Amino acid sequence: MLSHPHQPTNTPDHAPPTPPPPTPPTAHHHTPTPHAHKPLTPVSAPTRSLRTLTRATLRTIPLTTLLLTACSTPGDDSARPPGASAPALTVTTDKGRVTGTEKDGVRRFQGIPYAAPPVADRRWQPPAPAAAWRGVRQATAPGPKCVQGGRNGAPAPGSSEDCLYLNVTAPSETRQDRPQPRPVVVWLHGGSFKTGSGAEYDPARMARDGDVVVVTVNSRLGVFGFYGHPGLDDPGAYGLQDQQAALRWVKANASAFGGDPGQVTLMGESTGGASVCAQLVSPRSEGLFHRAIIQSGACHQNWPKNMLGPAAAPWTYWASRSTVRERGLAAARSLNCPDIACLRGRSTSEVLRLNNRFNQAAYGTRTLPRHPARALADGDFHRVPVLMGTTRDEHRLYAAQFAVDRPISRERYGELLRTSFGPAKAARIARQYPPGDSPGIAWAAVGTDRTWVCPSLESARLMARHVPLHGYEFADRDAPGRDLDPGFPLGAYHASELPYFFDMRGITLDESQAELAARMLRHWTDFAKSGSPGGTWDRFPQTMRLQPGGDAPIDAAAEHHCGFWSSLR
Repeated sequence: MLSHPHQPTNTPDHAPPTPPPPTPPTAHHHTPTPHAHKPLTPVSAPTRSLRTLTRATLRTIPLTTLLLTACSTPGDDSARPPGASAPALTVTTDKGRVTGTEKDGVRRFQGIPYAAPPVADRRWQPPAPAAAWRGVRQATAPGPKCVQGGRNGAPAPGSSEDCLYLNVTAPSETRQDRPQPRPVVVWLHGGSFKTGSGAEYDPARMARDGDVVVVTVNSRLGVFGFYGHPGLDDPGAYGLQDQQAALRWVKANASAFGGDPGQVTLMGESTGGASVCAQLVSPRSEGLFHRAIIQSGACHQNWPKNMLGPAAAPWTYWASRSTVRERGLAAARSLNCPDIACLRGRSTSEVLRLNNRFNQAAYGTRTLPRHPARALADGDFHRVPVLMGTTRDEHRLYAAQFAVDRPISRERYGELLRTSFGPAKAARIARQYPPGDSPGIAWAAVGTDRTWVCPSLESARLMARHVPLHGYEFADRDAPGRDLDPGFPLGAYHASELPYFFDMRGITLDESQAELAARMLRHWTDFAKSGSPGGTWDRFPQTMRLQPGGDAPIDAAAEHHCGFWSSLR
């Protein structure tokens, strides 16, 4: 079981050395419990052509952001069937009353502060409780997103250090209509620990059709969320601490929105999925959630050289406390700051210049005492059911970036293998993944298997020793947003499953994809209700392939050559 140290870990677990972070061109067997399902709403969700994105954009925007556009802005009026009771649009939280909006079968409460603004002297401090307010707070628009880079390194429009806000989306039916509280899903967004916000994801369909309460969260990013320095008490994991503060808010306030604080599912994708993994092994998150969904973000993931882009350095989600502190000292010197007081006096724009150095969560801290992969290996994590998996072609969108400037020829494929893995291993990999007529697709398959699927299966294998775990693979190779000059076939690429859960402006699912989206949403919300995705879905090591036309069990380790990759260690 998870240990609960009372002091910081001064000697963190030994783990593979963590290299300095690159600035990658990140595109970013229980018997199932039956549930009565409400009719599922047809989907009109994400098809955005990626062809419209410029080459410069591909180099600077995380993969998840490539998919996301601004979500539709909810209105505050909706026709209601005769005799239906009005939804409760003003609710009382532990800090004061908030009023929201109602439309299309959901109530929305946006921009609710879950912690005090981490500004001035509170920069690089643990999140403090939000101040109470008098009267009724208008919760009708999202709060600012956390500071992230925009054009020319300036803070992105709409971003601020004052950003610790969350959004609640709940079905319109209130307790008078439905006495039993609903399960709660807390969503952690991806974005390389550098970009994104909770408001970019519209969970109306999940809340309405899945009959759950959904909470989307902002947490500090980049240098503001993961900076380390000897002058800081527990450095390098403020973004993870923010997530825990949001979960404490949910525990205190879910019932006010018709949610059940005893049924909280923590769900995230990419670095949001890695954040879920971090919370599974953090002693400070004990009792704050009861189920976990990890999408494309396992504890064991790491990227060899070149995997995140041409000449990109190796990278992983985690860095030791000592490494983060050393980087912090160097960063302080670059701003001519001898101490933390000086750094706290620097402007947001000045500090943001350090952003690319700090997008890894520090372990060896009170928040994250152990390297997450080591903790899983020792069974040192919270005992909650887990649903986790990847997409079938995770790495194709990254590989496509190579082709933007220079197609991957057979010669370049061999060069990439040699510089990434060394000559001896490169020869073996080339035999396992021959370039054929599509060396770019071969390189993408190497990245998908080595970097995404097999590490995810390793994390799953270790957790499945102790908890119920179900694995999935999203496999719609015609997922929206497939066009990328020069026509590299993206397949079921990284983050391509997100439009099947969240509504995004300009993206449309066809009939078979809408059916798949309804099925996936039902699996996910069944899991939030019971700890099982339902149907004929057996526990790990079976992996359920989710695709148009129906689910199908597969042996993911065999299909993605994980035995081969184990032999190369």
